Amino acid sequence: MVFFRKKKDMPNGLWISCDGCKSLVYKKTVEESLLVCPECDYHFRIFSRDRLKLLLDENSFEEYWPDMTPCNPLNFFDRMSYPERVSADQQKSGLKEAAIVGKGKINGHETMIGITDPTFIMGSMGSVVGEKIARITEKAIKERLPLVIISGSGGGARMQEGIFSLMQMAKTSAAIAKFQKAGGLYISVLTDPSLGGVMASFASLADITIAEPKALIGFAGPRVIQETIKRTLPSNFQKAEFLLEHGFLDMIVHRKNMKNELSRLIEYLHVRRQNPSPVAQW
Repeated sequence: MVFFRKKKDMPNGLWISCDGCKSLVYKKTVEESLLVCPECDYHFRIFSRDRLKLLLDENSFEEYWPDMTPCNPLNFFDRMSYPERVSADQQKSGLKEAAIVGKGKINGHETMIGITDPTFIMGSMGSVVGEKIARITEKAIKERLPLVIISGSGGGARMQEGIFSLMQMAKTSAAIAKFQKAGGLYISVLTDPSLGGVMASFASLADITIAEPKALIGFAGPRVIQETIKRTLPSNFQKAEFLLEHGFLDMIVHRKNMKNELSRLIEYLHVRRQNPSPVAQW
């Protein structure tokens, strides 16, 4: 399985510096540990397709709408035009957009699944990301399947699309509300980072909210908040452990246990509800 996609996150060489504890750790050991630091348990970022390989049964993933790409409604231009930026990130990441969605199996349980990837314009939510999340949610309703969305978004609404991007927060939230009203099970998995418009919409609306250890989670980042309110924040502010302590999360799950934990939750909260035992019916 290939994990190392981005030089910034995982440089070449036999040894790498951990972003968590700053220790030099043997690259092969980190790779064998599913990109988790053996010294401090820091979870390095994983490319979205590799994360899907970790969570889904082999060869079970069927991707939906893989060729959907954004338009340029504002003719936006900063250092480059929006189409040029999209093209550059497509070449860099190998993705068409920041979200991958489809259907797969988690220990044999059919599941609708979506994932956002920070390697594509920081995982920001443009019209394509919102449309894919809304569509996969609608499919989960029609096929009566559980929905799992893994968020890794360091960006908010995508400014290059203006109001079309902001609309996705309401659209995805409405889709999730419809899904939950229909009795569906929605599990949100928050990875480092999970910020901005994603966290202000679908990522925080789940029946069960899980995070990886030490993931940065929030709306604005801690530096922006501290500069705004002019107060010193707790050292672990907006980390998964802080949010679990304050009731925002249901659980923190190590990467090596994530697939089995998702399978256990789907079995208990979806499969048994769809197929109750005779004793339960009685």
